[in-house]
Amino acid sequence: MSFVTRFAPSPTGYLHLGHAFSALTAFDAAQAAGGRLLLRIEDLDRGRCRPEYEAAIFEDLTWLGIKWTEPVRRQSEHMHEYQVALNTLIARGLAYRCFRTRKEVAEAIASAPHGAAEEAFRGEALPSAEEATRLSRGEAFAWRLSLTRARAALGDAFETLNFEDETGAVRAEPERLGDVVLARKDFPASYHLASVLDDALQGVTHVIRGEDLREAAHLHVLLQALLNLQTPRYRHHRLILGDDGKRLAKRDAASTVRSLRQAGATPADVRAML
Repeated sequence: MSFVTRFAPSPTGYLHLGHAFSALTAFDAAQAAGGRLLLRIEDLDRGRCRPEYEAAIFEDLTWLGIKWTEPVRRQSEHMHEYQVALNTLIARGLAYRCFRTRKEVAEAIASAPHGAAEEAFRGEALPSAEEATRLSRGEAFAWRLSLTRARAALGDAFETLNFEDETGAVRAEPERLGDVVLARKDFPASYHLASVLDDALQGVTHVIRGEDLREAAHLHVLLQALLNLQTPRYRHHRLILGDDGKRLAKRDAASTVRSLRQAGATPADVRAML
């Protein structure tokens, strides 16, 4: 079996030690397996992405000694592909327009019998007349995946969805994330839809990413089944924490690879830190 993995940063800031750990973990795994590492720039958030941050990603990874297989995939260059996938789900009745604001979603969750995280929101399509009225007023909406319809579409196969990770075979439970957002009114893809489609189109066989994205695998397996895509193997590594015990963020300037380079650290020093 070939081994293809990827590192997929967003150019919204400088890479920090957590990113370096994830990139090195994926690169080392590809090297050990005689496989390939791909680099994907997840630049869907055009309001926060900056060309200088993308340039810094290439500089930092090269400095760390990480090599990747060209070409680099930029999500902003593949909007049509995401739109096609979204249209497929819409045409099958698996996605619906949700006009609720974040506040309204939070209120709906709070009034649910047991409460849940925002991602566990469950909704339904509006009556066609009301939907048409709200569309005519130009109201904002999100396309959400309907778990109810997805379950009906897959039938018994929904109950046997699973994936492989470092712990072994895992029974997928997409209901833990609820009716997630797939796209917005004027934007064809959320992280979930774009990531799943990118991995399939790039032939990724092993997804190596942080523990904070473990829950996402439960949903991604469902999207793969609905779009008839291969399910890769998953590996979720530990997170690098700051002195305060919290996960590092791009605003933590002292922990960026760039700042360490400027302070005279070597790639070997960074590996030792991690």
